[in-house]
Amino acid sequence: MPVWYHDSYTEGIDQNARFPRDRYRLLRERLSHLQDIGLVNIEEPKPIDTESLLLAHDEDFVNRFLGGILDSKERRRIGLEPWTEAFVPRTLRIMGGAVEALEHVTRFGGIAGNMAGGTHHSHRSFGSGYCVFNDLAVCALRAREVDGYARVAVLDLDVHQGDGTATILRGEEGVVTISVHCEGNFPFRKAESDHDLPLPIGTGDEGYLEAVEQALAIVSDFSPDILLFQAGVDGLEADALGKLSLSRRGMMARNHLVFSQLGGITPCVFFMGGGYSNPIEHTVDAFYDLFEVAARFNTEFRIT
Repeated sequence: MPVWYHDSYTEGIDQNARFPRDRYRLLRERLSHLQDIGLVNIEEPKPIDTESLLLAHDEDFVNRFLGGILDSKERRRIGLEPWTEAFVPRTLRIMGGAVEALEHVTRFGGIAGNMAGGTHHSHRSFGSGYCVFNDLAVCALRAREVDGYARVAVLDLDVHQGDGTATILRGEEGVVTISVHCEGNFPFRKAESDHDLPLPIGTGDEGYLEAVEQALAIVSDFSPDILLFQAGVDGLEADALGKLSLSRRGMMARNHLVFSQLGGITPCVFFMGGGYSNPIEHTVDAFYDLFEVAARFNTEFRIT
């Protein structure tokens, strides 16, 4: 199974930023084992092209970010300061990794992933919540406009609602957005997805997995040609931004539910999403579980 990674995923964030940038490097080191046994193949992404960004974002916002002239309020809203010279190319490579994963499953089928992203808080004309551009929205619109998919499902299982994805894709023909999230968590002013399944603080594994099954029933009824899966692990009990009190075992069960539904027929791109555990090793463990089960299902479906 191909996954995309570049050192800038970590190094493109200043070491003094509040964001736990080392999770990318640590996960890359852990995935070396899966690469050694032939379950994953780690690819290096190219920067995304501007034309693809403009599928989901206003030209003025795109140009001002690329030109490094966002004002201080806009930068604070994104929340990854202090920015470095590497931050813009980092963002473009992360977006490029998402698009390359999409193009892979379009050509070969199966499952592919990006070792960053899931940037669902980015809106059409502004970034927010550690998200500059919205890779889910870009991939959904590119899947329809460029790759010819008639029915695109975006399944967001991060603890935070995919508000930016919901606003960008609202009313888009052939695209459905589904979000399972904690109701008492960021963003505190929720958007409206096509299907929202909010959960109370402290829900735990059983209630969460019931909601995931409801979300997957919606996906099944929609019968998508491709699934875009935001697989954040910030619902973990150890996560600083979580509040759903999920166990590692519960998160693993979630991943099995999602990938088993594909049945080797529906191509899938998955995105890492949030993860802010203290210590960060809990996040890395949960992401390793995600990539391992995705790779094993991909092998089971006999997709290269």
